[in-house]
Amino acid sequence: MNDQKIKIFSIPNFITLINLLCGCLSIVFAFNNLLIPAALLIFAAGIFDFLDGFAARLLKTYSDIGKQLDSLADVVSFGVAPSVIVFKLLEWTVLTKYNDVQLQNPLFTIALPGLAFILALFSALRLAKFNIDSRQSDSFIGVPTPAAAFLVASFPFIVRDYPNFQHIILNEYVLLIVVIVLSVLLISEIPLISLKFKNFNPVNNKSRYLLLTTSIVLLILFHISAFPIIFILYLIISVIDPLIQQKR
Repeated sequence: MNDQKIKIFSIPNFITLINLLCGCLSIVFAFNNLLIPAALLIFAAGIFDFLDGFAARLLKTYSDIGKQLDSLADVVSFGVAPSVIVFKLLEWTVLTKYNDVQLQNPLFTIALPGLAFILALFSALRLAKFNIDSRQSDSFIGVPTPAAAFLVASFPFIVRDYPNFQHIILNEYVLLIVVIVLSVLLISEIPLISLKFKNFNPVNNKSRYLLLTTSIVLLILFHISAFPIIFILYLIISVIDPLIQQKR
């Protein structure tokens, strides 16, 4: 039997571990009701998630262990961490909305906020599916976990910066609908564009440049609170992408 030593230490894997660390710290901050730092750490994890793939391509150090490690890190950073943020938002909503008699019912204090972790379960399913789906090398089938996580991570900023929208975000029905819709989108068969550029030819990347340009403008105008709009634009541009490509 020929045993081959598996190389676990490499620059891309080290970057992936930083992604995982950001996710772990995000969970700690969220459980301590520090949702803004928790959300920022999810965005930081997203940066490192991009950098590990970039480093792997640059250094040509692709490996099966790197692929598995990336998904394991993403489950925490883009599955569990955003679920904890939703959990705390639901918990806060329950504590401020329901009366003392209702708060003695575990259905309101435990079961309702606990539904937030449906998002973590479907994120894990999405990542497992991604690992064995050969169709997703150049594009995505279903919403990628970072996109869903960034949407959720924007909620604390909207609550802080736009008081007029607090009643929308801090609503148990809205939050649960978001969890359900995102969970379905994560494992859906909807083809979505990827920001992985094979080349930088504008003709071949119209949809990608359109998404990047509009996203940058929205981020300048509304900062992190723009992510719900960016998320919807991402879905729309992906759906009309075949039409855009036909005009080449």
